[in-house]
Amino acid sequence: MDPDRTEVQRRLDRVLRTAGTPDLLSALAERLTPTDLQTLMLEVYRRRADAVTPSRLLAQYETNRFAPPSPVAPLDLARIDVAIHEQLAADGFTGLALSPVCPLGTNSAIAAVDQYNVLTTVRNTEVVADATNVLALEAAVRRRARLRSDPRSPDRIRLGATHSVTRAQAFEGRGTMAHFGLLALCTAGRDEGSFGFETSAIAEQIGVHLEVLDRARDVGYESHDVRVTVTDLTGDRHRAAIEERVLGRIAADHPTVSVGFDDDREHGVGYYVDACFEIRARTPDGTELSLADGGLTRWTADLLSNAKERLATSGLGVERLLAEFRPVAV
Repeated sequence: MDPDRTEVQRRLDRVLRTAGTPDLLSALAERLTPTDLQTLMLEVYRRRADAVTPSRLLAQYETNRFAPPSPVAPLDLARIDVAIHEQLAADGFTGLALSPVCPLGTNSAIAAVDQYNVLTTVRNTEVVADATNVLALEAAVRRRARLRSDPRSPDRIRLGATHSVTRAQAFEGRGTMAHFGLLALCTAGRDEGSFGFETSAIAEQIGVHLEVLDRARDVGYESHDVRVTVTDLTGDRHRAAIEERVLGRIAADHPTVSVGFDDDREHGVGYYVDACFEIRARTPDGTELSLADGGLTRWTADLLSNAKERLATSGLGVERLLAEFRPVAV
C-alpha cells in the first residue's frame, strides 16, 4: 500500500514547525553528503538509545510490528531451505546467501517502489525488502563481466536465494507479516529475438517454483489445485509465443497443474513489462492463495545502460507456504 502523500506532507509540516527550522528537510536531504548525514543520524540514534530503559525496551518489543519472531517452526524453515537449494542446483541456478541489507535506493531506483515502503537504515543502506532487486544487482555485475570479454555475450546468469525480507507497508490479508521468507529467482541474459529469452526464462522459473511445491510435499506441506496464469502485457503481440512456449511447456512437464491466461490481471502492471505470471494453490482447508509471482523487467537494461539486456525475476512466499499449507489435523 502506497503512503498517502497528503498525510505524509501534513506530518512533515508538523515536524518542521516543531523543530523550528523550516529548511531542515532540504539541509538534511540535499546539503549534507551521505557520509555526513550518516554521522549525524548515528549520533541522534545513539542518544535516543541511551534513553531506552529495560522496561521501555520490552514494551517496544511487544508492540513493534517489525520485531516479533516468525510463527513458522525454524526446523521446518531449515528443511524447506535445504530442499529449495537442492532444487536450484538441479535446475542450474546459483544459490546465494544475501546480506540483510542492500544499498540505499535498491528498490526505488530500479523497481519504482516508494522509499516509505522500505526499512531504511542510518548507514545509507536499507533492509532487503525484495530479494529479486538484490539478485538483479548481482546479475548485472556478472553480466557486465561477460560483456567486457564479449559485448554480445548470450550467457545467461541464473541466481536464486532464500531470504527473510522486511517491508514497511502494512499488508492486509491472511497470515501477513512485516518480515517473511521468500524464494527469489533471477535470470539475466541478452535479447535473443522472437521473444525467445523471455518465454524460456519465464517457463524455466515457473518450473522451478512448481518443483519446489512438489518438494514441499515431501517435507509435509500440501498444495492442491495448483494453477499457473500468464498475462501478456504487450497487447497480445506475444500471446501465441506465450501459449506455445510457456503454457504448453508447463502443461507438458506438469500435467496435474492448471494453466491459462489471466487477461484481467491488474496487480504488477507497470512493475513488470511484456509478460508476468502468478502461481496460486488451494490450502488443505480449501482456501486459494497466491504463492508465487514473477515476470519480465528492464532492471538490468537500466543498470547496464544496454537496451539488449533482458531480465526475468520471480518470488515464492516460503513462509506463506509453511504457514498455510500444512495438512489439516484429523
